[in-house]
Amino acid sequence: MFRHWRNWCRGIRVNHSEIVSFLWGVADLIRDTFKRGKYQDVILPLTVLRRLDCVLARTKAKVLAKQSELRGKKLENLDPQLRKTAGFAFYNTSRYDFEKLLADAPHLAANLRNYIAGFSSNMREVLEKFDFDNTISKLDEAGLLFQVLERFRNVDLHPDRVDNPTMGTVFEELIRKFNEALNENPGEHFTPRDVVHLMVDLMLAGDEKDIRGAKAIRTVYDPCCGSGGMLTVAKEHITGGLRKDGKVLRPAINQDAEIHLFGQEVNPETWAVSKSDLFMKDPTGRDADNIAYGSTLSADRHAGVTFDYLIANPPYGKDWKRDEDAVRGEHERGAAGRFAPGLPRISDGQLLFLLHMLGHVLERAAGGSRIAIIMNGSPLFTGDAGSGESEIRRYVLEHDLLEALIALPEQLFYNTGIATYVWVVTNRKAKARRGKVQLIDATSFWVPMRKSLGDKRREIPLERAQDLLRILTKLEDGETRKVTKDGKQDDVVVSRVFPTTHFGFRKITVEQPLRLNFQASPERVARLEDEKGFQALAQSKKKGAAAVKEQAEGRLVQEAIRKLIHGLPDRLFTDRDEFEPVLDGALKRVGLRLPAPARKAVLSALSERDETAAICRDRDGKPKPDPELRDTESVPLAESVEAFFEREVRPHVSDAWIDTSRRDPKDGQVGLVGYEINFNRYFYRYTPPRPIEEIEADIRAIEGDIVRMLAEVTGSGGPG
Repeated sequence: MFRHWRNWCRGIRVNHSEIVSFLWGVADLIRDTFKRGKYQDVILPLTVLRRLDCVLARTKAKVLAKQSELRGKKLENLDPQLRKTAGFAFYNTSRYDFEKLLADAPHLAANLRNYIAGFSSNMREVLEKFDFDNTISKLDEAGLLFQVLERFRNVDLHPDRVDNPTMGTVFEELIRKFNEALNENPGEHFTPRDVVHLMVDLMLAGDEKDIRGAKAIRTVYDPCCGSGGMLTVAKEHITGGLRKDGKVLRPAINQDAEIHLFGQEVNPETWAVSKSDLFMKDPTGRDADNIAYGSTLSADRHAGVTFDYLIANPPYGKDWKRDEDAVRGEHERGAAGRFAPGLPRISDGQLLFLLHMLGHVLERAAGGSRIAIIMNGSPLFTGDAGSGESEIRRYVLEHDLLEALIALPEQLFYNTGIATYVWVVTNRKAKARRGKVQLIDATSFWVPMRKSLGDKRREIPLERAQDLLRILTKLEDGETRKVTKDGKQDDVVVSRVFPTTHFGFRKITVEQPLRLNFQASPERVARLEDEKGFQALAQSKKKGAAAVKEQAEGRLVQEAIRKLIHGLPDRLFTDRDEFEPVLDGALKRVGLRLPAPARKAVLSALSERDETAAICRDRDGKPKPDPELRDTESVPLAESVEAFFEREVRPHVSDAWIDTSRRDPKDGQVGLVGYEINFNRYFYRYTPPRPIEEIEADIRAIEGDIVRMLAEVTGSGGPG
């Protein structure tokens, strides 16, 4: 660790993991005063403060001199001049820096507060999100403030020593460690850099030529931007190229392009990290000013603004209860809101972020937009026809917005090993892609990491990412790659191309006729007592004497029904049309008129389903459906419902029929329209079972091993 400190002192660049290890070492100082889950209250704000201190160091004296000069002129608004002098959109007018703070140890707490108060108002707003004042008090009371600040003073975080991409990774790595300590979900805050680089490439795919144009201006938006990693990587890809450990792996698309970043974040600490980082990266402060704070779903801070590119990693499987009222209210506004197509179940809001992003795309006539959003498998298939999830998929596919779906390897993320998918969405598809969706199986495009980080054991190397982009560009159905599995190399299909309608279906309801027999047997008569319609005869909603009277009258009717049923013939009736006249005749003879619920209760108690019985029919002579035999079928959208029924159902159930009253509310046709993408189905490879002879040989070998081990234990001889 001290070797890393010496490297900083000598001006030697160090990698982000060494910086993180050094900063995390502060935990050794504070572990007796702060719980593990509270380390971030100390380390994160001080890392930001130290970075700010280093960035402003070269112009600090000039800023103080300019402030004194301007005050002497009795000017009121000093902000523009001080920003210009500092060389950034923020500044600090306190006479303190980290060196001077430590030089006055007895007054360190008060001076540190003075130092923080000396920042310009835009940076103070950022720092306030850390709630650092309480932390200062706690460190001071524990006698740790000097030691902790001294440790940070020993770290030179100036961009000449720690460049902006490395510093961004440092912030993200610290946040990951903090959330591991809290046992929270770090996937809500940032995405591994290899995944971010791939997503940015997918988002920009095909646009490189346009971006290279003179005076190119583009906007990039992340609605859940966390610490800002996706936004900064997108800008770096366009204006700085792809770099790793200081080496240029790929040149910039257009270093002169003007890229405007926009975002929103709900977590106060990560919002503060993102905003402060962007203030330091962009001297104009323009990008930082565009990072809003608050919940994107319930309080869209960029309402009415559209963007060229949109990218996001929304939290997986996180409920949207806190935003429910606002989201449902906006859904009810229809096309005037973001969520008109549908609402997913309350337990998972991923698809709401997709709808939100679609609400911020440029009109196609204005150039259109491209979206890259990564989600788990749930949004692909959760929800039946007519559900909110299915309706959202329907909107995306029927409007031809989905360009490609890419299945990524498992074990890519720090907090989960589950499967994830990148959705590439756009309202300006190339002509060759219109009406089509490309599925790419990139689950084998990985290499093992030298050292695991949480659940992240794999990464996507640059060469595999570039190959994936080639597959996307080629748009070839059935394209293959060689994949090694269990020591064997084989050609495996990695690309499938389907029409958008391929994923749609109509869910039709298939009915079969109700067939009942009737008999007034003792067993069936006894069942009448459990029928709700019969029990209701002796119940009353009235009160007092009126209720008592009504209940007594009802019990008399019940007794009359019991007596009447006992007097019915005991033979088995296999036709309802034959039994009901017998029942009606008995009722007429005793002058008893049954209310509809009571009559239904009698028929229910005395009947049983019977495949050999005649079909029960309604007053119009139409067959009555049997609820217990009711079934549904999913008919591909490209196929006729009638043709499907005649081929798949009629040969097996000759008297079945389609319930034509159940129709889709949007197109009015029979059956509810649904959409789902069962990704794995399209890349399934049948693996034949091992030959029985091999299995038997293995069993015999295992049996032999067991016999030999038992012989060693008992001391007896082995098999002869």
